[in-house]
Amino acid sequence: MKKPVSVTGRAKIAVVVVILLAVCALLIFSSQFFYFFEQVDAQQVGVQFQAGRIQDVVEPGVYSDFGLYVDLTRISREAVPFTVTDEEIITKDKQRIGVTVSGDIFRPHDKEVIKRLWTNYKDVYLEDGLAADRVIDLARQSMKVCVGERDFNASIIGNARDDLRNCIDEELSQLAVNYGLDIQNVVVPEVLLSPEVQASLDEIVQSRLRTEKAAQDKLRADAEAKAEQARQEGEIRVAQSRIQEEAKQQTILAELEREKIEAQKAVIEAERANELVRVEAQRAIIEAQKSNELLAAQQDLAINKALAEAAIEKARADLASQLTLANMYAEYPGFLQLQIVQANANAIKPTDKIIFTPEGMVPNLVIPGPGILPTVDAAATGATR
Repeated sequence: MKKPVSVTGRAKIAVVVVILLAVCALLIFSSQFFYFFEQVDAQQVGVQFQAGRIQDVVEPGVYSDFGLYVDLTRISREAVPFTVTDEEIITKDKQRIGVTVSGDIFRPHDKEVIKRLWTNYKDVYLEDGLAADRVIDLARQSMKVCVGERDFNASIIGNARDDLRNCIDEELSQLAVNYGLDIQNVVVPEVLLSPEVQASLDEIVQSRLRTEKAAQDKLRADAEAKAEQARQEGEIRVAQSRIQEEAKQQTILAELEREKIEAQKAVIEAERANELVRVEAQRAIIEAQKSNELLAAQQDLAINKALAEAAIEKARADLASQLTLANMYAEYPGFLQLQIVQANANAIKPTDKIIFTPEGMVPNLVIPGPGILPTVDAAATGATR
């Protein structure tokens, strides 16, 4: 059996409930007046509001604000892909085709564009699905415009596919500018054909192939005939070329032989000229040597003459005093006699022995010794008897 709740307990519970409700109401009410440390990521831009009006558009970062009904809303910068297929598009020449277009949607991040278009297209900026739906509708319109102004071949064949893609890209981008959206990476991955159109196209292709095959067969036959004719003409030209080449080679050989003989002749003449030059050079060398020897002999003769004359002059200089004395002796005989006497006197030394003998007698040598006495003292008288 449960214990009844007292009045005091009920009061406490009521107080707690009232407090919780007051806190929730305060949080709900106060969130309209501030926000703290709200983060805008790198792939986003932030739109700051105050009293329901855009105050600023901010780049990634952390933001806080106080005021009357302040708020921060984020717009993604990431691409929103879209793909749209329209199977019922009529070309300019009344052909039915289908076209698939895909691309990427980028929302605006320019401050002025967001402020100007926020009121009308804020749901497109905040919801990926709404943005994709809006662009798909614009893409369908662009596809109809671009395909409708082209004929069948200009829409599906070859480089025409690139022209169609460029047209859709330009048309869709112009329409998306009104919403502040940027459309990029537009491609046309597929062009669809109805079974009837596909069958007609296949028939056209087959007919074209048969026509081209017939033309190719004719061209091949003509080419084979021309090839056979060219082969025969080629053989004739080869034979003629061979004969002409042989004649040409013979002419070349004859010319080469003539040039060889001319070259040998030139070599012989050059050798003869070189021999003459060598002989002339040797003759010039011999004449130069003889001239040098004659010049050397002449120089030696001149030197010897100069040496002889110098010797004569030197002898004259050396004999000048003697010639002077000779002239004095010849002019003064007495002086000559005096010089003779003086010379004789100077020739006698104190130790000399002089013996005078009569003319015709042979003097005897007297050697001093015991019992032999000198008769004259040469040192005192200057003579010995």
